[in-house]
Amino acid sequence: MNKRKFYLALIIFSLVGQIAWVVENMYFNVFIYKMFNASAGDISLMVAASAAAATLTTIFIGALSDRLGRRRIFMCLGYVLWGVSIMAFALVRLDVISALFGSAASAASAAVSAVIVLDCVMTFFGSSANDAAYNAWLTDMTDTTNRGRAEGINSMMPLVAILAVFGGFMGFDLDKAESWTAIYLVIGAVVLAIGILGFFIVDEPKVKYPDTLGYFATIFYGFRPGVMRRHAALYFTLAAFVVFNISIQIFMPYLIIFYEKTLGISNYVLIFAPAIVLAALFTALYGKYIDRHGFFVSVAHPLILLMLGYVILWFFTSPYLIMLYPAALKADEIWFLIPIFIGSLLMLSGFLSGMAVFGAKIRNETPEAMAGRFQGLRIIAQVLIPGVVGPAIGAWVLRDAETIVNSDGTESFLPSNAIFIAALIAAAVLAVGLIIAKAVSKKHEKAV
Repeated sequence: MNKRKFYLALIIFSLVGQIAWVVENMYFNVFIYKMFNASAGDISLMVAASAAAATLTTIFIGALSDRLGRRRIFMCLGYVLWGVSIMAFALVRLDVISALFGSAASAASAAVSAVIVLDCVMTFFGSSANDAAYNAWLTDMTDTTNRGRAEGINSMMPLVAILAVFGGFMGFDLDKAESWTAIYLVIGAVVLAIGILGFFIVDEPKVKYPDTLGYFATIFYGFRPGVMRRHAALYFTLAAFVVFNISIQIFMPYLIIFYEKTLGISNYVLIFAPAIVLAALFTALYGKYIDRHGFFVSVAHPLILLMLGYVILWFFTSPYLIMLYPAALKADEIWFLIPIFIGSLLMLSGFLSGMAVFGAKIRNETPEAMAGRFQGLRIIAQVLIPGVVGPAIGAWVLRDAETIVNSDGTESFLPSNAIFIAALIAAAVLAVGLIIAKAVSKKHEKAV
């Protein structure tokens, strides 16, 4: 393996893929909120539909890549088609859809539905290329000696991607439809170009893939009870990963709206940018720590950081604090912005380093040469269940959220800081579960 070429492909495909996912996961919500006055229920439905599409795609395409013994073609061609599908969002404009519908309300509702459907189409290509093929390729190209380091780089990319997107979006007025058109065209073109570049820099893993099973047997391989018993550590890790991601998905779909609309921080990028840089650096360095220590030791620190971040973000945006000091919630006061920055930094550091720990553990426990067929299980744990349960919990918590009247007479909801308490509860449940599992594991080792 050419290490220089491998890390180049790892960085480029991971970064660009995450940029596309950031636009979907963090800005599709903003897009339909700003352009079509979407509700919390609309956002929850979109996230859940996309999660289901990602899971089914990864299960079927991951198994197919195992069956054919190919990763490269699915990665590269998948990125090309992914880019095309992103550019298609430039067509979803209220002025275009209004020509088909009489009232503005009907046009807005149709636009939200169109975004949800097109999101599922885009997710099919993105999950084929990234969730199924790229992640299987990364597993095949690494081993237990360097997976923590590779996963550290891979897991920091979502935050680097957020920074890149935030920086790029600063030049756009997101209240204008033409800005979104330009964004989708540019992001789509970049993803497409990386797919073409991949044909020149991505090597096919030198792995002999099992060919004794048929395609459908390969699809359902990871769901067999016997396989679950043989690889119990993998399925335990996946179960813990579910709870971790539910905690993240409770607040993440509403985070930017919370900062910008609820807190009134128009330049929220100035808080996020340095927090993202520091969290990304921490995650990259933490990868080496993961390689040297066991799972239970490595996962403890991210969970502590994550929960501390939740507490700070809740407390310093709390109505109880405002009661003590009425001028507390002022976005232009530096004493208010500093704790928001610290809370964001801790939350982001815990989130990304936690992803690195779980990612490395899942890859280490995945049977050799079978990475494709297990990617669907990873997506179920990372995307499907959390993508359905997390936003639904967030929407339930925000069911009585304050609303504001827009200039056109429509209403939009304002997310409250209660989403961080709900996320904290989920993280605390995970922490207790891991403590119990560690105690049971030690007791079993002594008995043996």
